[in-house]
Amino acid sequence: MPPKLKSITHKRWSCTTVGCRSRFTSQYHRDQHIYYKHTVPAPIQNFINQVGPSVYQPQHDERRPSSANGDDAQELGQPLEYAEGANARQPDDPTLPPTRTEYHPRLDGTPCDIDGYDLPEHTGTPSSEGNDEPSNPYEPFKSKSQFELADLLYVKDEMSGNNIDDLLRVLEDHYRSESPIVENRETLFALIDSIKDGNVPWDSFSVRYNGDLPIGQDIPPWMLQDHEVWFRDVGTAMEQIIGNRELAKVMDYAPKRIFQDGKRQYKDMMSGNWAWTQADAIADADKTTHGAMFVPVNLGSDKTTVSVATGQNDFYPLYGSPGNVHNTARRGHRNAVVLLGFLAIPKTSKEYADDATYRKFRRQLFHLSLERILRPLRQSMLKPKVVRCGDGHYRRIIYGIGAYIADYPEQALLACIVQGWCPKCTAPSDNLDCKAEHYVPRSHDHTDTALDAHTLDQLWDDYGILGDIIPFTAAFPRADIHELIAPDLLHQIIKGTFKDHLVDWTVAYIKQGHPGREGDRILADIDRRIAAVPSFPGLRHFYEGRGYKQWTGDDSKGLMKVFLPAIAGHVPSEIVQTLRTFLDFAYLVRRNVITENDLRRLDQLVEDFQNLREVFRDAGVRLNFNLPRQHSMVHYRRLIQQFGAPNGLCSSITESKHIKAIKKPYRRSNRNKPLGQMLVTNQRVDKLNALKSKLRSKGHLSGPIISDSQCSSTLLEAEKVTVREGPRAMEGEAQPVDDAAGLGDVQLAKRAAPRRARTTAEIVAEDGRPAIMLLPSLIRIHVHKHTSGQSDVSTDDINLDECPMVPNLRIYTYPSARAIFLAPSDLSGVEGMKSERIRAVESWYGNPRYDCLLIGKSDEEGFQGYLVARALLFFSFRHEGVLHECALVHWFSTFGDAPCPDTGMWVVTPDFRVRQGVRVPVVDVVPIQCIFRSVHLIGVAGRHHLPLHGLEHWKSLDSFKAFYVNKYADHHSNETVF
Repeated sequence: MPPKLKSITHKRWSCTTVGCRSRFTSQYHRDQHIYYKHTVPAPIQNFINQVGPSVYQPQHDERRPSSANGDDAQELGQPLEYAEGANARQPDDPTLPPTRTEYHPRLDGTPCDIDGYDLPEHTGTPSSEGNDEPSNPYEPFKSKSQFELADLLYVKDEMSGNNIDDLLRVLEDHYRSESPIVENRETLFALIDSIKDGNVPWDSFSVRYNGDLPIGQDIPPWMLQDHEVWFRDVGTAMEQIIGNRELAKVMDYAPKRIFQDGKRQYKDMMSGNWAWTQADAIADADKTTHGAMFVPVNLGSDKTTVSVATGQNDFYPLYGSPGNVHNTARRGHRNAVVLLGFLAIPKTSKEYADDATYRKFRRQLFHLSLERILRPLRQSMLKPKVVRCGDGHYRRIIYGIGAYIADYPEQALLACIVQGWCPKCTAPSDNLDCKAEHYVPRSHDHTDTALDAHTLDQLWDDYGILGDIIPFTAAFPRADIHELIAPDLLHQIIKGTFKDHLVDWTVAYIKQGHPGREGDRILADIDRRIAAVPSFPGLRHFYEGRGYKQWTGDDSKGLMKVFLPAIAGHVPSEIVQTLRTFLDFAYLVRRNVITENDLRRLDQLVEDFQNLREVFRDAGVRLNFNLPRQHSMVHYRRLIQQFGAPNGLCSSITESKHIKAIKKPYRRSNRNKPLGQMLVTNQRVDKLNALKSKLRSKGHLSGPIISDSQCSSTLLEAEKVTVREGPRAMEGEAQPVDDAAGLGDVQLAKRAAPRRARTTAEIVAEDGRPAIMLLPSLIRIHVHKHTSGQSDVSTDDINLDECPMVPNLRIYTYPSARAIFLAPSDLSGVEGMKSERIRAVESWYGNPRYDCLLIGKSDEEGFQGYLVARALLFFSFRHEGVLHECALVHWFSTFGDAPCPDTGMWVVTPDFRVRQGVRVPVVDVVPIQCIFRSVHLIGVAGRHHLPLHGLEHWKSLDSFKAFYVNKYADHHSNETVF
């Protein structure tokens, strides 16, 4: 029996309650959900749950029984039935009682006047800069156009000085009758330098070895050199961020605890236990601090190399960010992370590289430099300082050393431990996964106690402690480096456990089990599967599979999204399940909000992963699992409870800052002693950004500046692009959006495709695909549904003869649509909104591209609340004065009643019918408002090998009989299609 067309329902409305991921088919249902589930007391709610409004249920079962496709399943190498139970993810109940937020009762960020006296309760927000608005808000620039030119040339275009002079000469020559907007680059740079906003000057100090020099032998050069450190005043830098008006709505002014149904939720840093405990300690020690605002200064440092040419190409930047800023703003590059300094990198020849004195000096130099840079904050860690905040109020600020973001080698350096040991606990380096009762958390007190009882050699051997190094945190109140080392998703989870461990172990397993050419053949097929993955917004494409010589963090993130389906069928189920369990852990800890239920699930995933990975030890691929980065997984529960969701403290934030703060300024320098030039460039960029932020907040700029990727996508929308698609082309199709949280939307491209057919007959003749031939009748049915109020009725149940004729329709086709939705766990706007481009175009970078969609079906949780379809055409027309914006879609049906037990992904198959002996897709016309977002499908290959040639990624959706619904395509997908 051919599959029946679907009944669809648009799930456009998101619940606006923090932590609730429910979506609804109407504003009414959303408002009812919020009222009943997040407002009404629990006793009344129990009654409402029994009599509340029902949700529309489809009149058919669009899920195809497993037995119906038994032959296909066997051919694909898949089991006929998928088991439910432990392998199926159990989502949190979305219908939870009200969310309640507690703020710290003593350090509550009470507004005060400029002298530090608390303002009366309910005092309104003061004017932004006093009562007198300057006559020229663009000072020191003469006009808005002069400022925008400076911003365009120096920040956005990064134009060289010579090119600036050339451009200004051209403008002056063209507009001879007018005075030049700027005379030359010197004038432009002088204007930028005179900006008062964002002015945090650079300073420096030098450090030299002062120990005993060798007698009777050559003195190593490093002992005689001055090691220069550049830095900025940390307090001033933090005040610039705290006072940023654009960050006022994403700033916490007090530690908080978020509860839902009496259970904690962990989100931003100030929602964790650590900030609350610090506030308690401050308030207990000094009653005069009551009412102050606690500001933890998060730090991060990471060496980076900007060139492979000869000379000094390594830099050691130090970054800072107030922990009060929400994670979405910190991840979204909203000027919430600032460059604080450049640490010294002592170097020596190989002759002295392993010298114990040299290694000790390097460690001491690192800690001494941090202590010196942070020293100006010490007084403000004990006594509050009055600072103006972004909301216009003054508050008494009391600082603290916050979380420190670093990769494992630097964590060992920070914690003063031996490489191979854990910086958070005393688990032995030769038995890192011993039971928790066999180790204790590291702390300053523990180290001091051990120092009193053991020699330095014993500390090294038994505890992995470097007893002759004092960590910089010892000089500051309430600071313990072992407590402050943050979770590092990038190096511990993504690059470490996934890429360097599990991927390499899987490859080794295949080579060990299939030596010689057979193993190479399997690995080549895995690479072909990865290369054949269809395009998807934000997904990096691997044209040669895993064939990269140098992997970046973004490469590893991209591989995480597609690796699991690629190995399924080539390795035992235990290995697939090991990868699946790890991926579930990785995506869970990356969420923007983590609940107590999530923490319990986290514990189970860690336990399951540790049990499942034994397959690699049993096969002889691994002798042990004494890997500090993998061991870090056991600490994530406590770190989340302490610091909130780890996605706001990941080293990917500091690594992305390298591009703006290090690599781009380096390229703009003349490469001759570039550091001084880089300092000036960073200071000028900071000043322009600070002034731009102030002008935007006061409405003096016309709106947010459009990014290059947005501009390029707009320009290319209406054209046929014939160049080859680059490996990073898809990444610019997912963009942060600064819309208000909650309401999603889908919009057709701004311009219709030019010079295209405008009637149904012309479209059918021009396109030629069998599915398009049904467009005229489907448009009639669509109009009938709209005019008769039967939008929820299946197309199959409507008699075409009853549908009105719609002659002379003028139809406009579009190459794409833009979906906007709430996705705070991904790179998103300040309030968590994100957009992506969904394409249905015959030539995108030279090849056809027709993306797949999620379409609302019901208010069920997870994948069961959606339908899957493939966009074949986006179009619009007017009928009787009403604009209809639609999509022609090819339906998919779900295979089985549960996700695949190995991969944990749902499987779908495309729907076809036989018409007059021709196999044609089952298609329908749906309003674009029914579309939620795009969905990523990956072909199910099973044990079959892909052809050596001819299966390109753009052919993939037409080449497989079944597809995994990729819940790892991005973090929002992971929270949606489970």
